[in-house]
Order: sequence, then C-alpha cells, then structure tokens
Amino acid sequence: MNQLTVQTQVNKPIEQVWDLFTNPKHIVQWNFAHESWECPSASNDLQVGGLLQTRMQAKDGSFGFDLIGIYDEVVEHQSLKYHLEDGRNVEVIFKKLSDDRSQVSQILDPENQNPVSLQKDGWQAILDHFKTYAEAI
Repeated sequence: MNQLTVQTQVNKPIEQVWDLFTNPKHIVQWNFAHESWECPSASNDLQVGGLLQTRMQAKDGSFGFDLIGIYDEVVEHQSLKYHLEDGRNVEVIFKKLSDDRSQVSQILDPENQNPVSLQKDGWQAILDHFKTYAEAI
C-alpha cells in the first residue's frame, strides 16, 4: 500500500511549531479538515507507549470519531512516530529551515474505506489549518 505524504512550511521557530503541534490546548484549535468540523477534545502523552487521543466531529453533531495513536518514537523538535488502533502508521517530521521557519511533513498509511486522494486532501487540509493557526499566534 502506498503511503500518503503531506507537508507545510510554517513561519515560526521549530520549538514553537513543536509545541503548537503537540500541546492539546493548541491541537483543539486546528485539528479538523473543514470549517464545518471541530476538535472538541485532545490529550497527548508525548512518550513512547503514550497515547495521542483526539475527538473530531461535525459541529452539528451529525458525525464524529475518535482518533487514537500510540507513540512508537518521540524525538523532541524532530519527529514523532505512532500507530493507530487499526495498525496504520503515521510519521511526523519537523525540520528547521531557518531560525524562524519550519517544515512539518506527515507520512501515513491510508485506510481502505475512502479514496486515497480524498484522504490526502483531508490530511493536507488539517496541516493547512495548523499552518494558519500557528502563524496567527
């Protein structure tokens, strides 16, 4: 199965990008693919074996789901590797481009229920929301 890759560049230092990406108080502000959705809750135990738990749902309450990842590797300001409950793998790579510019890349296994192009668009939209949120802080 081919992996999906999405990325963005953020006009913030790598340390701040890391915090905005991993801190639950920030995750709930950007972790959704479309404006009609929200992320009402998130928790993140940022250590090997720790859980990343987020709730994503339509604002009108018509649909929602919990995303739970278990960390396999955490390298502060550099990378995160985790697997989802269904066995799919996700890797997040943080790269310092300059003192005040960073890149975030996500490489992940697609699921089997939705077209790969739709999944890639959704993950990219979430990362785009992250960029918008991070640069507004």
